[in-house]
Amino acid sequence: MKRAILVQRNDSMIDESKNLRQLIELQDLTRSANYEVVGNVVQTRGPDRKYQIGRGKVEELALMVEELGADGIIFSNQLSTTQIYNISETCKCEVIDKFQLILEIFAKRATTKRAKLQVELAKLQYELPKAKAIVSLLKKEERPGFMGLGSYEDSYEQDIKSRISRIRKELASVQKDNETLRVKRHERGFSIVALAGYTSAGKSTLFNTLVDEDVHVDDMLFTTLLPITRALNIFGRRVLLTDTVGFIEDLPHWMVDAFRSTLNEIFLADVILLVVDASESPDIMRQKLVTSHDTFWEKIEGVPIVTVLNKVDRITDDELKERLESVGYLTPNPVAVSAINGLGLDELKMEIYNQLPKWKRDTVSLPMSKYGMSIVSWLFDESIVHNISYKDRIIVDFEARDEIIKKAKGIELKPESEHTLA
Repeated sequence: MKRAILVQRNDSMIDESKNLRQLIELQDLTRSANYEVVGNVVQTRGPDRKYQIGRGKVEELALMVEELGADGIIFSNQLSTTQIYNISETCKCEVIDKFQLILEIFAKRATTKRAKLQVELAKLQYELPKAKAIVSLLKKEERPGFMGLGSYEDSYEQDIKSRISRIRKELASVQKDNETLRVKRHERGFSIVALAGYTSAGKSTLFNTLVDEDVHVDDMLFTTLLPITRALNIFGRRVLLTDTVGFIEDLPHWMVDAFRSTLNEIFLADVILLVVDASESPDIMRQKLVTSHDTFWEKIEGVPIVTVLNKVDRITDDELKERLESVGYLTPNPVAVSAINGLGLDELKMEIYNQLPKWKRDTVSLPMSKYGMSIVSWLFDESIVHNISYKDRIIVDFEARDEIIKKAKGIELKPESEHTLA
């Protein structure tokens, strides 16, 4: 296991609680990447062009690296290529920032072609603005870095642009396939529900509880990189529930853009379950909810949101009330649950049901025959049957989407000799 020293330059204009939260998040990310944190360095000042932190603090950092036997340094602040070069020159070790660390986590967990393409796209978009500086510095001499920059020629920038273009085309094809699949799922009577929210809010645990499966869950950030979808029955409605990648504060646009084909699992949903860890303080909940809303708000076009206040088994009723009073304006349709012990899941399912695209209720009169019974069986598969009356004819009171109602009414009007479900 590599040993890392974490560094954060605090902005004096930013609330101290946010600075602390960002440092804790960096610690969690570092552990998720399987590094051992052996030290922390924090400095409050304006950014230094050459080193991000002050030159004197970098020299202290170099001594810490030697004394603690650290393999590398990880900055919470985004670093320029020049800053990485200068710090690694002084400290004689590998230097990365939080966003490179996230990419490293993603790369380790990318197991499918789609995931690997998204990770590569994110890496390339991270490097593109730095391309000229990278080439200029590496012409002097290759320096250590977690990214393993290697040897580049002057064509490096153009090569990056070409590769970005090729990956975008491949991912656009994936997105087109996803949209086609969504249409087909709707035609088959499925509604799509997506789990969204800040990373480590408990989405995967909630997913497992709802679908009664055992998708891998670790106590670390970004355990879900690619969407996982399973079928679920919600009071007679067929639902496809999808677990998605978690959000994180201050994600740069290039990273959101790279994972757009994954995030579109949220954007294309019929209902979004916005999961938040209710055991955290109201201030932290507020910031994480703001981050989540900022990530998808402009993309969802009126899709209903159910806010799932998870982990309520860790707090009292009064504490839950306090949180709702503090962040209520960010929690549409709130439902309190505990994914671990199942508390509140019936209420959550009912709220999902209430927010699903509305089906219409109708009745249909079918012949009292073998064929009529086959239509009843079909309606049980494709709709919610509320009541059946067997007399001279079979009267079915049912609820369904428009396509099924139209087909059932068409069957009702035809002579039995012409009946078909094709």
